[in-house]
Amino acid sequence: SLQEYEDLCQLAAASGLADAVDVEIMAGDDLVLRLITNIHAQGLPVIASNHDFQATPAREEILARFLKMQEMGADVLKMAVMPQSPADVLALMSSVSEMVEIHARKPVVAMSMSGLGAISRIACESYGSAMTFGSLGKRSAPGQIPVTELRQAIEILHDSMQL
Repeated sequence: SLQEYEDLCQLAAASGLADAVDVEIMAGDDLVLRLITNIHAQGLPVIASNHDFQATPAREEILARFLKMQEMGADVLKMAVMPQSPADVLALMSSVSEMVEIHARKPVVAMSMSGLGAISRIACESYGSAMTFGSLGKRSAPGQIPVTELRQAIEILHDSMQL
């Protein structure tokens, strides 16, 4: 339930064990704003997130969601979406690039899930995403790459880009 979700986020913030708290923006504006305010009052940053395990929204909707996260006062803006085609992966990457270049005042993190979206996890910084996620064992999302392999792939990309 939403009440259980709120309680869990509040517990994490008050525990003294969390470095940040992730808040799903689709939980409802009032709840999200309350959580952001309360988590900030605990002295912790908020990662506003949106996870769509079914599809990739249109570019305009991706930008609207990132802007909403920023306007709500989040410290990091994060989105993970499910591509249905290579065009969906490119839509996410170009939306993030636009967000970072034009609108963002906060770090943006984005990835396209599944094997189809794996390139977004490797090339994340090429389109403006501040970080990526790799698995340490069991994958927590479709298309996650084991961290050792992800590191190797990113290093190859860095070498070719001379970073």
